[in-house]
Amino acid sequence: MSKKIKAKVKLQLQGSAANPAPPVGSMLGQHQVNLMDFCKKFNAATASRKGETVPVLVTVYSDKSFDFVLKTPPVTELLRKKANIQAGSKTPGKVSAGNVSWKIIEEIAKIKMPDLNAIDLEGAKKIVAGSARSMGLSVID
Repeated sequence: MSKKIKAKVKLQLQGSAANPAPPVGSMLGQHQVNLMDFCKKFNAATASRKGETVPVLVTVYSDKSFDFVLKTPPVTELLRKKANIQAGSKTPGKVSAGNVSWKIIEEIAKIKMPDLNAIDLEGAKKIVAGSARSMGLSVID
């Protein structure tokens, strides 16, 4: 028999740097989750991803136990690293933040494919290219 799900919580945390302070404490504390237990398990699971943003989906059960699923890094973070920029443009469409090639778009689409709502790689590339344009990056050949 499966456990009754009490809540599903989405968080974005730095890899191997979770602690009971907010946002972890405020988001999971309201569901009476053992914060130190979560932090230890999360930090152990993300030891190889130190310094990058890790989206995590935490499922909290009615008996106060939990499990979590780690996701791939956000598209914007991957684009910033590949394009060597600190941030996107404040006025996308008017001021360019840089350039990114279709080869880089395809690499990112392959990384993000498990988490994207795309049927094939071409659809995933269009999603990533749209994110690049909304950051003020020009997509070139």
